[in-house]
Amino acid sequence: MKYKIVSVSIAVILTVAVVLSFTLPSMLAAKAPRYHEHLSAEEKKECTDHGDDVFCSHLPVISIDAGGTEIPGRAYYDDEGNRYYTTTADGGTYVIADVNIVDNEGKMNHLTDGAAVSASARVRVRGYSSRYFIKLGYAVTFVDDTGANEQHEVMGMDSHHEWVMHGPILDKTLIRNYMWYNIAGEIMDYAPNVRFCEAYINGEYMGLYLMVESITAGDNCRLQLSINKKQNTFTGYCLRVDRGSTELKTMDTFSMYTYQNPSIVDSVYPGAANLTPELKESIQNDFSGFERLLYSTDYNDEKYGYASMIDVDSFIDYFIINEFTSNYDAGMYSTYIYKEVNSPYKLCIWDFNSACDNYQEYIVDPEMFYMQNGVWYSALFKDGAFTEKLIARYHELRKTYLNEEYLDRYIDETIAYLGDAIDRNFERWDDAFIYDLLLPYERNPDTYEEAVTDLKDFIHVRGEWMDENIDTLRQYIVDPKE
Repeated sequence: MKYKIVSVSIAVILTVAVVLSFTLPSMLAAKAPRYHEHLSAEEKKECTDHGDDVFCSHLPVISIDAGGTEIPGRAYYDDEGNRYYTTTADGGTYVIADVNIVDNEGKMNHLTDGAAVSASARVRVRGYSSRYFIKLGYAVTFVDDTGANEQHEVMGMDSHHEWVMHGPILDKTLIRNYMWYNIAGEIMDYAPNVRFCEAYINGEYMGLYLMVESITAGDNCRLQLSINKKQNTFTGYCLRVDRGSTELKTMDTFSMYTYQNPSIVDSVYPGAANLTPELKESIQNDFSGFERLLYSTDYNDEKYGYASMIDVDSFIDYFIINEFTSNYDAGMYSTYIYKEVNSPYKLCIWDFNSACDNYQEYIVDPEMFYMQNGVWYSALFKDGAFTEKLIARYHELRKTYLNEEYLDRYIDETIAYLGDAIDRNFERWDDAFIYDLLLPYERNPDTYEEAVTDLKDFIHVRGEWMDENIDTLRQYIVDPKE
């Protein structure tokens, strides 16, 4: 096996954390606490009553049983280079599977234990490039006996019907999404909840996964979105900028029409089942009205400008988090913009699998800015008030959640918490460090230690460069009235 796990006990890590404790300013204390699994999960009592042949984990265990049917959705190309997805024998895009989640209180989790959640779900392979990987990600939508969506509390997370199982394989550290979703959740109003778990599919161990709350709506969901299909009205909605999807409805927006946005805008909520033609037109008009103003010469009008339509802090924090991590899918792909009930537009982070110099092709230089030229931001940076506030916010975050000491410790403590689950994951995927996904090939780490070092090194280099160059963003400020 080509990897080596650093054996560090949680006790040692916590001792170091106390010695190196990094106190966040009191102004952050009032924010509702974000649950960080590696810090807050209860300690599990070790098992002494079974042998090594019994699967035993301190992490929640999810089992998906599709009756031996292969879960559809893996991508493949035909002889002519056309992209297709696998389907079930009858052409279906998902399977109905039995899902059991074991998450015991105070004791280790075993595959044969009673389940905290036992339900049916529609399951399919999800993602874009990840559909080709040897370890796949899955979309899991809980349903009742009639096939209607059914919400469940999962691994301590708020009740929801739609979940994402992220299976890290491109990210050899296994922790990028967990780390940045949680840190974004500390910085921004909303970021999806996440929990580590270990997974079985059709009785086969599949390694370490991250269960992620999807960005959509539903009864009691954390995002307060609302539609009325019968009356064709809405008070909130969520759109996604991406490559487009057959499962979502494409919206005709001002930024697409004027080629400000090269990607496709879909409606995530309301989804296809509830998006009537009338609702679609209303949302398109509403959103295009915002974009039309943003790209006009009156974009920073004191009374009617963009600042009256967006949560400025949300757009600033979204930019900083994605720029700091060089997560340049943001703005082009996997970009979620939402409008809650009686609220302005906000952005939500998603997918850091390729962040921190982990794109398959070497397209990221840690010594550059990129997103200021993208959709919405090309207009926002013209406004000196927006740019100055962003620069000040960056310096503030560098003293807290984007501080190297805080981030290094976050990485170390997460790895210590995962412990043997990392070993089991790479025993299952024992060719993971031979399976080179990054180009050129010398960018691929050869060991787990090297993958972690690469992540830390990028964070340090990136932070130092942004500290020295964040002020250069002022060059994009324009006064249209001059």
